[in-house]
Amino acid sequence: MVYEMNAQSVEHRVELHGRRRLTVSGVEDVERFDENCIVLSTCVGTMIVSGEELHIGKLSLDGGELHVDGQIDAVTYEEAPTQRGSLLSRLFG
Repeated sequence: MVYEMNAQSVEHRVELHGRRRLTVSGVEDVERFDENCIVLSTCVGTMIVSGEELHIGKLSLDGGELHVDGQIDAVTYEEAPTQRGSLLSRLFG
């Protein structure tokens, strides 16, 4: 499975190889991790990787790339907060 999305000219790419290896680009920060869950900030929002025996094999924040090994059960995104703006900009925006 390959998923690509461009946001603000930064490429976000997700590659899942047989539910055992995950490669993610466009990573900005790893917020928290343990053997069952990895929460990271990407250029398109917060991503949550859940599974068992998860290990971060490679993390390069300069290059924005993350490699995860283990039994990957789910990859989900949290809703990005919407920018509301003023009432007039929402009415006439």
